[in-house]
Amino acid sequence: MSKKIQANDEVLAFTFGDDIEAISKRDIFDYIQCNKNDKWYEPPVDFNGVANMRLSAVHHDSALTVKCNILSGTFVPTKYMDSMMFQKLALNFLVFGNTYYASQKSVLGNKIKGDILPAKYTRVGLEPEQFFYVPMYNEYTEYKGNVFHLMAPDINQEIYGLPQYLSAINSIMLNESATLFRRRYYKNGSHAGYILYMTDAAQEKGDIDAIRKALKDAKGPGNFRNLFVYAPGGEEKGIQIIPVAEAAAKDEFTGIKNISRDDMLAIHRVPPQLMGIIPNNTGGFGDAEKAAKVCYINELKPIQTAMLSINDWMGDEVIKFREYELAVTTPA
Repeated sequence: MSKKIQANDEVLAFTFGDDIEAISKRDIFDYIQCNKNDKWYEPPVDFNGVANMRLSAVHHDSALTVKCNILSGTFVPTKYMDSMMFQKLALNFLVFGNTYYASQKSVLGNKIKGDILPAKYTRVGLEPEQFFYVPMYNEYTEYKGNVFHLMAPDINQEIYGLPQYLSAINSIMLNESATLFRRRYYKNGSHAGYILYMTDAAQEKGDIDAIRKALKDAKGPGNFRNLFVYAPGGEEKGIQIIPVAEAAAKDEFTGIKNISRDDMLAIHRVPPQLMGIIPNNTGGFGDAEKAAKVCYINELKPIQTAMLSINDWMGDEVIKFREYELAVTTPA
C-alpha cells in the first residue's frame, strides 16, 4: 500500500503545457541607418519586416487597400503605364514609401511602356542613378536603363523613403499579438489557466499522479473534457479549482484590439466607414460620401501630385488622373 501524504509533506507544483515563444518584429529597426557596402546603400528599416506587417493587422491592411483602390480608380491608363502597372506602383509607394519605374526603349530608340520594380528588393546604388535588384544578400542584379525613384520624404536621410505609418508599428504588432494569444487560448484548451489546489491529506501519491496526467491529457483537441475525482473521506474544499484571471483576459483582449485599432485609424487617417468597420453606437459614423471626399482631398490628392512628378522626369505623360467621383461614370 502506498504511503499517505501528510500535511507537512513537500508541496507539489507543476505547470500545464510548455513555454510558447513570443513573436516579436522589433528587429525591423535593426537597420537604423543607411550603411553602405561596396555597391549599394542598405535601407534604414528592414523592408521584409515592413512587408510582413501588412498582413499582421486587419485595419492596417484595410487602410492601405482603400488608399490603393481610390488611387487606382482615378488613374487613367496611358501608353507608358496600364492599370495593373499603376496598382503595383501605388501599392509599393503606400507600403514601403518607395516606388520605382524603369523606362524602356524600342530597338529604334523610341520610348515604350516601362516596368515597375519591386520596392522590397530594389536598392539604391552608390553611383548616381544606379539601382540594384537584391532578392538575397548574396544575389543581385544591376538594373540597366533609366529608373525613376519616387519616395516619401524622411527627415533622417535622403536615400530611401519611409512609409508614414511607422510610428504605429507597436500598435500593429500589439494587435497581432493579441489575436495570436486569443487563438492559442482557444487552441490550447486550458484557456486562461487555473490552479488545482489540493489540501486533502487523504489522497494517495499515485492518485495525484493520475489527476495530473488526466489534466494534461484534457488539453488541445477535444478540450472541455470533464474530470471526475473520487476522494473518500476527504474534507470539504479539499480539492479546489481556482481560475487565473480568466475574466480579465477576456476584457483585455477587447480593449487591446480596440485601442490598437484606433491607433491604426489615426495614423492612416482613413474614415472607418470606408474600411468596413461596424460602428458601436447607434448614430453610426456619419455621411460616408463626405468622409470619402475629405479623405481623398487631404490624403490622396497630395500623393497624386507627388506621382505626377514622373511626367517631368520622363518628358511625357506617364501618369494621368481623373477627378474622384463616387457616382458611377463611364471612363472617357
